[in-house]
Amino acid sequence: MTPADFRRLALALPGAEESSHMGAADFRVGGRIFATLTSEKQGYGNLMLTPELQQQFIADALELFLPIHGGWGRMGFTHTRLATAQEDTLAGALRAAWQLRLERKKKPVRAKKKR
Repeated sequence: MTPADFRRLALALPGAEESSHMGAADFRVGGRIFATLTSEKQGYGNLMLTPELQQQFIADALELFLPIHGGWGRMGFTHTRLATAQEDTLAGALRAAWQLRLERKKKPVRAKKKR
């Protein structure tokens, strides 16, 4: 797969839009980022997953997924090795990240307590 394939698959998801974050392409649903091409020069697409979901993806396909280095990776942000990705696997991973953003958008925001 290529960055163009990643872009095509991300934009095929309902309501997905391309934008830019810190000079790199990102993909959003409801205004929230679910994937980026921030690391495309290194051969990666990036997914915004939960730590638990990230671990599941890594366990299922260690050759394809790895945590982004540092704190971002500990929060679930995940590299996808584009050169080794198959379209159906990448499409499923993008859909999972997209779905997470949709679910978070639906959760009510708790009001801060007044002091």
